[in-house]
Amino acid sequence: MSDAPRDRDAGTPGDAPPPDLADSLKQVGEAGRAAFGSAKDTGRALRTLFSADLALARSAFGRALAWAGVAIVFGASAWLLVTGALIALMQRLGLSWLQSLSLAAVLSLSMTALAAWQVSRHFDFMGLHATRRQLTRMGLFDEPSPDADDEDEGTP
Repeated sequence: MSDAPRDRDAGTPGDAPPPDLADSLKQVGEAGRAAFGSAKDTGRALRTLFSADLALARSAFGRALAWAGVAIVFGASAWLLVTGALIALMQRLGLSWLQSLSLAAVLSLSMTALAAWQVSRHFDFMGLHATRRQLTRMGLFDEPSPDADDEDEGTP
């Protein structure tokens, strides 16, 4: 049984002659130009989206910063009121003014010290230490070692 008669009856491409090489190259060129134009349009759309997203983020950052300032002002005034009420309560319980103010100051200073310690801890995390180590291993970023600084200082 031959497959040739069945293929011709089904209308397969075997009925039509193959296109010329020039026509094929023309079709490939047109498809390439269409793909390039589509990629260019996609790039433009992404650039527009990115710039709009940055503008939105910039605006949101400014507003968030303004509201953070409002929160700091009202938080500080609330802390002052709470401290005043705490001092008044300690006065009512029989402590002197000096003792009441000293306890409130110790509480505030201890919270300040805790916050400063946390800030320094988090700033240390921003040092990109692991990235620097990897770049140094790759030879792209040479940091002076602590031993080299000691040797330089010891030499007159």
